[in-house]
Amino acid sequence: MQVHHLSYPLQTDGYPEQVLAIGYFDGVHIGHRQVIGTAQAMAQAMGLPVGVMTFYPHPRAVLGQMPNPAYLTPLPEKVRLLQDLGVDHTYVVSFTKSFAAVPPDDFVESFLMRLNPKGVVVGFDFTFGHRAQGTAKTLRELSRGRYQLAEVNPVTLEGEKVSSTLVREMLHEGNLERANRLLGRPYRMEGKVVSGERRGRTIGFPTANVALEEPYFIPRTGVYVVGVEGLERPYYGVANIGYKPTFHARPMDLSIEVHVLDFSGDLYGKTISVQFFHYLRTEKKFSSAEALVEQIHADVAQARQWIQAHGASLQDGC
Repeated sequence: MQVHHLSYPLQTDGYPEQVLAIGYFDGVHIGHRQVIGTAQAMAQAMGLPVGVMTFYPHPRAVLGQMPNPAYLTPLPEKVRLLQDLGVDHTYVVSFTKSFAAVPPDDFVESFLMRLNPKGVVVGFDFTFGHRAQGTAKTLRELSRGRYQLAEVNPVTLEGEKVSSTLVREMLHEGNLERANRLLGRPYRMEGKVVSGERRGRTIGFPTANVALEEPYFIPRTGVYVVGVEGLERPYYGVANIGYKPTFHARPMDLSIEVHVLDFSGDLYGKTISVQFFHYLRTEKKFSSAEALVEQIHADVAQARQWIQAHGASLQDGC
């Protein structure tokens, strides 16, 4: 897959004839996959490559509607997922305030048409241009027969419209099973293992302190059954997202710590991905380190029970 970083106004042309799916696609969830899959089917019927146009940073962040941007799929993660889906070209468009002010007809004539689309696919709620005045209807009117347009209807799951907002709500609640069904895969965050307080080794449960290198959306604080990738093979683990209240009287920075089950070795400096499968419990302040150790033993036992009951079907995801 080729990745192209573009900005407005687009100075170059000469792009191949192609079918383009356009959207922000944060999460690349099952609704987004329906849009991309429709573009792939159209491209196959036309004998053309398929491209995905996405934007960065998030438009709401640029327009001041998202003070602290947090992404289900930061850009490197999104690119990886699009490649896994078999996309031929990904166009990452720099989203700026000046780009947000571009009228819909200028976007089509001075930008979109330079990419030589013969087919364009968008979701039912797609908007573009100044004050989001452009819609799928606008794209159809401005095409003047130069490209075929497909508007994809909303995808529903368990009676609700699939959306990035709904995925965030489920992660915020700790409802990983539903969040993962909406995504079509386990929710995943990647980071580098850095030196922490090293307290885990002293209580018999060494943990990898994961420093995120991208602005991921952080699920609810608490304890999770997770999968760990980036080692010699996939492992399961128990992760804690939180502030370690047992050892700190004052709130500390949020930490992500993973005890990798059945693993021994040095993880410092390694980049690992953590896949979230199941929420075990909320984070608690314990009266002593001994009480915490007793709870961790119970957490690990409960995690192993969950893995035994569900893990066989999750091997591909772990």
